[in-house]
Amino acid sequence: MSSPETSPEGAAEVPAEALPVVAPQLRALRRRAALTLEAAARSAGLSPAHLSRLETGQRQPSLPMLLALARIYGTTVSELLGESVADRDAVVRAAGMEPTAAGGWTYWQAGAPGRGMQALRVHVPHGSQGDIVRVHPGEEWLYVLEGRLRLRLGDTTHRLAPGDSAHFDSLTPHRIAALDPGGVELLFVHTLLQSPTATLCLGPTPGETP
Repeated sequence: MSSPETSPEGAAEVPAEALPVVAPQLRALRRRAALTLEAAARSAGLSPAHLSRLETGQRQPSLPMLLALARIYGTTVSELLGESVADRDAVVRAAGMEPTAAGGWTYWQAGAPGRGMQALRVHVPHGSQGDIVRVHPGEEWLYVLEGRLRLRLGDTTHRLAPGDSAHFDSLTPHRIAALDPGGVELLFVHTLLQSPTATLCLGPTPGETP
């Protein structure tokens, strides 16, 4: 497989072949939500041109972008990735947790799609997206499995070790970064607001017009 390209944000992008169904899904779900390209892009903190490139497969979204668009379209990251489950089983087996790479992160779905919360197991590499400030409605809970995490909430910086957890209002500006060269492994749960007006702010993106 070819190596990931680097986006203007400095985060590694997923090669196009890694997420073959994302582009058509993004367009279909935006139309289902009755949102114009301009309105959806504005809500996600992107330019219409950037979102258009995502919908045509010229660019691949990072995990934060997928989370933002899932909230805006009132759906889940699983549906954005074209995954479907016949019924919502209560148990997710380890063998069924396929890894997905996005924006330098690797994550595994740890819960069923279509629920009011989304559970993920996430690997955050050292130096990946640590400068991206996120602000959005809802709540987040994370638990450190391996490595050390730097979590900035507003003006306060916290350092979390394995076994530490955090539960916070997502409207508090927050940043996540791995402190160790080997990265950090997390369990991550966030609320999914089923509203096309819900937004996730990814912070300023060099080279992109809001």
